[in-house]
Amino acid sequence: MRVHAPASRSTSSPAPVSPVRRIDSQRLLDGERELVIEHQGNEYHLRLTRNDKLILTK
Repeated sequence: MRVHAPASRSTSSPAPVSPVRRIDSQRLLDGERELVIEHQGNEYHLRLTRNDKLILTK
């Protein structure tokens, strides 16, 4: 029977994790039902559905 040694662990502390930025969807849409997001030359449409769900399409 072969026994494996535990993996070594780094003694340095991990880098602090920045909190993810949050924005309320109502603030983002500003009363509208659709928003166009431009990203790397492409347009993405963020839509609010009749069931109050968000859909992002290219």
